Amino acid sequence: MADARSELASPELIDLRTDTVTRPTPGMREAMAAAEVGDDVYGEDPTVTALEAEVAALFGHEAALFAPSGSMANQIALQLHVPPGDELLCDADAHVVTYEVGAAAAYGGISSRTWPAVGAELDPDVVAGMIRPDGYFAVPTRAIAVEQTHNRGGGGVIPLPTLRRMREVADEHGVALHCDGARIWHAHVADGVPLAGYGVLFDTLSVCLSKGLGAPVGSLIVGSAEKIARARFLRKRMGGGMRQVGILAAAGRYALAHHVARLADDHVKAARLAEAVAPHGVLASVVRTNIVPLDLTKHPLDAHALAAAARAEGLLISVLGPRTARLVTHLDVTDAQIDRAATILNTALRA
Repeated sequence: MADARSELASPELIDLRTDTVTRPTPGMREAMAAAEVGDDVYGEDPTVTALEAEVAALFGHEAALFAPSGSMANQIALQLHVPPGDELLCDADAHVVTYEVGAAAAYGGISSRTWPAVGAELDPDVVAGMIRPDGYFAVPTRAIAVEQTHNRGGGGVIPLPTLRRMREVADEHGVALHCDGARIWHAHVADGVPLAGYGVLFDTLSVCLSKGLGAPVGSLIVGSAEKIARARFLRKRMGGGMRQVGILAAAGRYALAHHVARLADDHVKAARLAEAVAPHGVLASVVRTNIVPLDLTKHPLDAHALAAAARAEGLLISVLGPRTARLVTHLDVTDAQIDRAATILNTALRA
């Protein structure tokens, strides 16, 4: 567990903005330095090839493709399913339409329509009622995207029965089902669902190595061999072809080997933070994973004021809206820092 702390993490600053701020651990750096590499555009990087095969096997799919970012992985996957001008369905707070700067429309020519934001509490029957078939001047639905865990939904975990019903809905209407699984590792640890148990439900998944797992960069698209062959072409078109990238793939392989089970520690720390703010009337919705959403609608402080007060004491938090803030635990945060963060938040919220 000592290796899960970066030697470069600042002891003065507690950064709970997100779980992408982690630094590579000493063991990860050693793995990166020792990585065997080749030119991945030619398909000749053995470490990348090994990572892709490993991740594909974890999710029970034929193939996977390493991409430099989760946004690129998601957008490649969406283009695999939705031709230009056709429609993607997702929720109004989905990462693919909220935090990817309009890429579905700009790069894929994809029309998006959303159901009301409900985080992990989605209703497959509501989604089914939104699906448009081919028809006279209608925009046909080609794919549905869900997010596991749900970022703006407070790290909520979509229950396995709900996902199974979503698979049925997709099959009944002949549309594809994509999973933005940036933090699917957290869902796996929280609910004990095997990764292959998730993988079998989706036509494609994107899974991230730099959120929670602590790798410096990288996501993978997972799917059939045919889809991944097309994904490789789309990655190149989007500028994602990489050369001796085994150095980064080695970090991902190390993260998979050493940092998945320890996510349970982050979940415990997040629950402690949620309990700390509860007495001050700040609603920290039921915390299942490593994200603590702060609803400040009934508190005198707004999100920007709380973030400013916290920053003044050495704690960084995210502002998601005028009355919404967020805390995210990760492997570079110690128990002592969690206690300090709770003290800072309690002091600010009492003011």
